[in-house]
Amino acid sequence: MDIRFSTEQDASALLAIYEKYISTSITFETEVPTVTDFAGRIRDITAVYPYLLLSDGGKAVGYAYAHRARERAAYDWYAELSVYLDPACTGRGLGKKLYGLLMDLLAMQGVRTAMGCVTLPNPASEALHASLGFRLAGVSYKAGYKDGAWHDVGWFEKPLGSYDVPPAPLRPVGALDRAAVAALLARAF
Repeated sequence: MDIRFSTEQDASALLAIYEKYISTSITFETEVPTVTDFAGRIRDITAVYPYLLLSDGGKAVGYAYAHRARERAAYDWYAELSVYLDPACTGRGLGKKLYGLLMDLLAMQGVRTAMGCVTLPNPASEALHASLGFRLAGVSYKAGYKDGAWHDVGWFEKPLGSYDVPPAPLRPVGALDRAAVAALLARAF
């Protein structure tokens, strides 16, 4: 297994994984995005946040990323996380490793709170969040309608840093110490 930062050129490979979830309630997206649109998402996210790609033998098998959770400046230290694995690779702890690595990078950036959004019920994702120390912060009932049914959404939160002092400005992932990031990625898998 290898892990690295994703680029726009990875859009096709990552979209092939994501596309497998469009017919589920795991994502509320109902149409498969174009490769161009997906590449744009990667470009926009990687300007500030990590977007990780996990490969096995050179083939993308999963990815995880963070993005701004809310629009206002006061939310700069609050990030939402997502992880997607090829269905053939689930149940092996890979999502937990990706999520953990993502949170380590976010902590280096100065993010104080990580948030996960989970369509309920989803026992595997709920267990993942619990195993990593997230707590259920709330449920939005009947938040989305997809495939003929209403779905609830659980919001899971985890502190990544201290709230005792005012935060420094959020550092873009590209501004982090390259050696520290390389060491973190090297020991991930």
